[in-house]
Amino acid sequence: MATSVGNLTSFSGDAHDFVRIVDLTKIYGETVAVQSVNLTVQRNEIFALLGSSGCGKSTLLRMLAGFETVTSGQIFLDGEDITSLAPYERPVNMMFQSYALFPHMTVEANVAFGLRQEGVARNEIHERVYEALELVQMSPYARRKPHQLSGGQQQRVALARSLVKRPKLLLLDEPMSALDKQIRHNTQIELVRILDQLGVTCFMVTHDQEEAMTMASRLAVMTEGQIRQIGSPQEVYAFPNSRFVAAFIGSTNLFEGEITVDESDHVMIESDDLPRAFYVDHGVSEPLGMQVSVSLRPEQVRVSRQAPAGEYNWGHGVVNHMAWMGSYALYQIRLDSGKVVEATMPSQLLMQDEPPGLDEEVYVSWGRDSVTVLSS
Repeated sequence: MATSVGNLTSFSGDAHDFVRIVDLTKIYGETVAVQSVNLTVQRNEIFALLGSSGCGKSTLLRMLAGFETVTSGQIFLDGEDITSLAPYERPVNMMFQSYALFPHMTVEANVAFGLRQEGVARNEIHERVYEALELVQMSPYARRKPHQLSGGQQQRVALARSLVKRPKLLLLDEPMSALDKQIRHNTQIELVRILDQLGVTCFMVTHDQEEAMTMASRLAVMTEGQIRQIGSPQEVYAFPNSRFVAAFIGSTNLFEGEITVDESDHVMIESDDLPRAFYVDHGVSEPLGMQVSVSLRPEQVRVSRQAPAGEYNWGHGVVNHMAWMGSYALYQIRLDSGKVVEATMPSQLLMQDEPPGLDEEVYVSWGRDSVTVLSS
């Protein structure tokens, strides 16, 4: 069913499998750019595909838009197989990384361009263009040219141009990459507000973790043409399913070790980098004696001058580096084994006591529920 915000269409209905990608593959010569990707996007969802340059995310986006032919697999949108449809036959609009605004046209003309190409009546074009500009708070700039706008304003115009055609699916290619860091965060939140207000289903690709975590309700981590993990930002950050995802999303300390105790309520892992074993208060799927990796996020690491009272989950080292980051301080501790561990400490806690300084001996420790055990 479709409702409206003003006269801009807002789509609602069944929340499942609005976009369905089945075994999607793209091969260029001997290079497999996208390999057997399967994923779904729910109606009204903002879904982010996150990966580094060359991982295949932009190729997948272009196949959704119809700009790249599919080697094998299928793409379904709202129950319709659109795999073989030309770009202009798909109810899809794409906002490009460069915004691709026509420099000789006004803001109004840029937003109206697609509607004029479709032969929409002049009165309807005017009405829809100004509703779209009002939505992105750009109507006062309708007569300006792109070179008279800031980067953030150009981004809003490009978004209005994409939304004015009322697509079922909006594709965003690195939507904030051209913006200065100072305005990026506010623009991300504003874009989420606009998309939520319209109920537009959005599929975005980005290499910026903060952007994906801020904007998306779910995200997929991609590398070498394959999806490694799909979940909410919280799930992927807190429960990575592999060494790659743990290292790629945020910062983490990775230890290599061996499972030496495997009980129903805990496991113990010995690592050459620590004199004390990891005590983990949950079971793992790997058997006794298996080599595993342990992921420990910096915010889970405590730094103190006194040795912890517990028998497990701590080590000794020297402060190798410290940097104030505003709301927190970043510590790098060189353990006795030579491994460097990162820890973050809230500034509020540091102000209550004299923090450890450079080259000072310290202890690092963490809770028994603070680590993730990874088999790959």
